[in-house]
Amino acid sequence: MATRDLVVGTVFLLHTVIGVLGNFSLLYQYLFLHLTGCRLRPTDLIINNLIMANSSVLFSNGLTFTMTSFGWYHHLTDFMCRFYNYVRGVGRGVSIGTTCLLSIFQAITISPMNSRWAELKVKAPKYVTPLIFLYWILEMLVNVIFLMFMSSSLGIKNNTNVKSFGYCSSVRHKETEDALYAALLTSPDVLCFALMLWASGFMVFILYRHKQRVQHIHRACVSSGSSPESRATKSILLLVSTFVFLNTLSTIFHIFLATLNDPGWFVLTISEIFSLSFPSLSPFLIMSRDHRFSRLNFAWKRNMKSCNIMRNM
Repeated sequence: MATRDLVVGTVFLLHTVIGVLGNFSLLYQYLFLHLTGCRLRPTDLIINNLIMANSSVLFSNGLTFTMTSFGWYHHLTDFMCRFYNYVRGVGRGVSIGTTCLLSIFQAITISPMNSRWAELKVKAPKYVTPLIFLYWILEMLVNVIFLMFMSSSLGIKNNTNVKSFGYCSSVRHKETEDALYAALLTSPDVLCFALMLWASGFMVFILYRHKQRVQHIHRACVSSGSSPESRATKSILLLVSTFVFLNTLSTIFHIFLATLNDPGWFVLTISEIFSLSFPSLSPFLIMSRDHRFSRLNFAWKRNMKSCNIMRNM
């Protein structure tokens, strides 16, 4: 095994293992909150959908590239190439759409009651589930392109009309057709990025205005940073900013993959690493900023200590 493949396989393996553990830990925390009778927020449903999207990317993309880099798969069949790329594309697209929905929903939530969003603020929770299903359907339709054109590189003799992606390949089209396919795959991403930037700017403006309004209040009063709404908003801003940074780089490399006739090993590898970065990192960002989980862990440790004391008596 080449040193290059060993290093890349290790990177993919770390991303996959850390990401799977993080997402399942976050899912466990939400299940525990639900079973203990805690009232879940509307944003919790959006985050649970984000966990599903992240997990599909990690299992399809992370496992595939880890096994191929370590040589555990010497080739992929046509079905595996189409299936894994399709699941990865749908999961990545839903992850982008879910993060966009999360930022917009939080921007509506913290908007003043006397604003133009007041009526939508009451109705917004009812739209969450339909929008989630709608975006899943949209991404499943857009990414059908992978089922149509992806195939295994095994047994290909004529490379003049084939674009190689390592163990998988696709039919090489004209430059205008490749540009159209790239626009089709990235247009939902670009729209979501624009909406996320707008929502993030709006939330920053609301927080700044609220901070200015309470500066004259005595320190004993509740500050803007201690309110649950402000904490949730800052958490989502951190999540969105991390997402925009990592997925902007990922989208740029995906455009290179769609438009270049010979993307090469470097472009393909860096693109997949960036695709795995946010699914691996996001659950830890959410858990570190949600005070309910820290209180939950504290209560669990306190109960364990009391149980040990009772056993020793």
